[in-house]
Amino acid sequence: MIRLSRLTLVALAGLLVGVAGLVIQWIADPGKFSEALPPLGVAFPPGIAFIVLAGVLAVLTSRWWWHPVFAVLIAFWIAGVGTLAGQLTPNLVSDNFGTVAGTSVMTAGLMATFIAGIRSAITARHTHRQPHREPGRVRHPA
Repeated sequence: MIRLSRLTLVALAGLLVGVAGLVIQWIADPGKFSEALPPLGVAFPPGIAFIVLAGVLAVLTSRWWWHPVFAVLIAFWIAGVGTLAGQLTPNLVSDNFGTVAGTSVMTAGLMATFIAGIRSAITARHTHRQPHREPGRVRHPA
């Protein structure tokens, strides 16, 4: 059974909110994703697949302190780099309310993921325990 910290759960929840935001955008303007036609012929936001993959990788690597890095990187890539590249801002000022709402929801979720993921990694790193040693007993190397 995989046991995830509260901060990791918040980061994963943020990814789910990001997916929900993409679904809202998709419903509001399916034509926006027409260039992303997969083999089945349905326009589908590719960001959903990337976000889900990052979440799965974070869960699969949860035994190591650095596991949230996948969630943090996808959140930074979509929200941070998307803003810097001028891809995100036009969606926030669109005439389509669904596009604005979906982009806002997605960005809020990914920002929560970014912050919680970094905090989760830092907390896990600080609480990473050394092998248990009995008090008063010194181990000498052989």
